[in-house]
Amino acid sequence: MDQRRSEFCLHCRKQTEYILKKKSIAKTVREKDYIFEITTAVCPICGEEMSVPGLIDKNIQEIDSQYRAAENLITIDEIENLMKIYKIGKAPLSLVLGFGEVTIGRYISGQIPSKDYSDIMKKALASPAFMKELLNRNREKIADTAYSKAMAAATGLENLFSVSDKMLQVIAYIFNVLEEVTPLMLQKLLYFVQGVHFALYKAPLFREDCRAWVHGPVYSEVYDMFKSFHYNPIDDARFAVLEGVTNNLTEEEKKVIDLVISTFGLYGGKTLERITHKEDPWITGRRGFADGIHSNEVMSKDSIKDYFIKCNDRFGFDTEDGLKKYIQHMLDQ
Repeated sequence: MDQRRSEFCLHCRKQTEYILKKKSIAKTVREKDYIFEITTAVCPICGEEMSVPGLIDKNIQEIDSQYRAAENLITIDEIENLMKIYKIGKAPLSLVLGFGEVTIGRYISGQIPSKDYSDIMKKALASPAFMKELLNRNREKIADTAYSKAMAAATGLENLFSVSDKMLQVIAYIFNVLEEVTPLMLQKLLYFVQGVHFALYKAPLFREDCRAWVHGPVYSEVYDMFKSFHYNPIDDARFAVLEGVTNNLTEEEKKVIDLVISTFGLYGGKTLERITHKEDPWITGRRGFADGIHSNEVMSKDSIKDYFIKCNDRFGFDTEDGLKKYIQHMLDQ
């Protein structure tokens, strides 16, 4: 909705541009008191609130969103993602979760779930293993086809994320901050996150080994997760399971990821690839392999650690300015 639009003011009795402002209101929901922020249209001449088409619906949505956030309840989008990632309809999903057959349909239409039911849905969204448990527990309640499709999706999703929890947390954090991330860009950002963490704290952030592939450093487990996207931005309902897993990152770890995102994250995957091709860890890992020849050689953590500590001493990787100077230095070579 535009910040300034024209509407008839009932108080001034004339057509006038209104101004959208935020307003706090008190409401009681399920016997609990809340303060919600809603949007109001105000006449700039008399200062009174104006009636604007669509504003009531907008505020209903705002209150719903704020209430769910306050109570940590699942959102409608998350419920729809639950259906998408497990390829299951509203009625069979309701039965698999142990609800009444029409429950999910009602939630999609806007009914707010109880905390207990919300927690079950959130756990199913976050854990393919839990979803498989529910599917087996309630198998007789749904058709064989629905069961088979959902079980195959849960199994595939479970296998998809065969990386450490810390790696998943870093990936999820990157997805939360950057709007578009291709598989190539993600690989390079993970490598730089590991390198900067080594530089600042002398230890790896995650346990996975990096390999010296033709197009730069690659974490093969992560490659398998996202290879279906090729050179396209990663965008798939299956990865809704990553939402919320960043809570276990420490402030130091978040600092490193933020530094990388705000510097290296400004560049596309091919530019980041160019930088890595000039760095000692990749060059050493590719030793003995001609251009274009496939290699699965590990870039040792020690080589990454030593290189980034040395560069940190020169450029100062604890600040954005230091990292930007390093990036420009590498691109100018």
